[in-house]
Amino acid sequence: MRTILDQVIAACRDVGREEVMPRYLKVAHQRKVDGSLLTEADVAAQNALCRRLQAIAAYPVLGEEMTEAEQRAVWDLGEEAFWCVDPIDGTSNFVNGLPYFAISVALIRDRRSVLGVVYDPAADEAFYAIEGQGAFLDGERLPIKTAPTELRRCMAGIELKRIDRELAGRLAFEHPFSSQRNLGASTLDWCYLAAGRLHVYLHGGQKLWDYAAGCLILREAGGAVCALDGGDFRVVDPWNRSVLAALTPELLSQWRAWVGV
Repeated sequence: MRTILDQVIAACRDVGREEVMPRYLKVAHQRKVDGSLLTEADVAAQNALCRRLQAIAAYPVLGEEMTEAEQRAVWDLGEEAFWCVDPIDGTSNFVNGLPYFAISVALIRDRRSVLGVVYDPAADEAFYAIEGQGAFLDGERLPIKTAPTELRRCMAGIELKRIDRELAGRLAFEHPFSSQRNLGASTLDWCYLAAGRLHVYLHGGQKLWDYAAGCLILREAGGAVCALDGGDFRVVDPWNRSVLAALTPELLSQWRAWVGV
């Protein structure tokens, strides 16, 4: 598995260098049916990743830029292994010149992630994990920074979309943490949490490619996660998973108590 991991990291770096960064600040965009942005870079990066990953191991690929029918057909393979790819997470940032976007790849077997890589081509940082073997940033074990022990001292990553008005209001006006950020790329948010750059996290709804690699990296860094209603994150709808997460189980317990789940 380590050999596969090294090859996936190399593939992500190559695609970032060859397909993504040459188009940064230079590419036109259009709107998908759901209103999200799509660029030539997304398509080129996904096609390149598909070729590279299937040369590493000839598993099917589930990519963000595929049709929903194609995505669900791969998911419905059940216990069989497949690659899950987000070629550019944070396309709005990419289009507008904000250097916070990433390439995300997970190897999923029996519907759980066993390997994950999130590569930030702007910062040239690779976050990665293999199930049961810890999480790393370019060879340094995560987390890099020690988490606070009290929620009120935490830096929070908060995405206010897709949550109810009452909770959004509490987060805006009664928040229990010291400061919050909404950075616009879910795959990197997971990794910043795993590294200790953020300490707690909340998101109202993510799709499979948003969390497939990042959640594994957080768990392998010692972090903890549940759904926004307190349920088991691993068993809720894979196409719309709400997130309540923290760098440590102790912080997640405090976070859950404040949210009320």
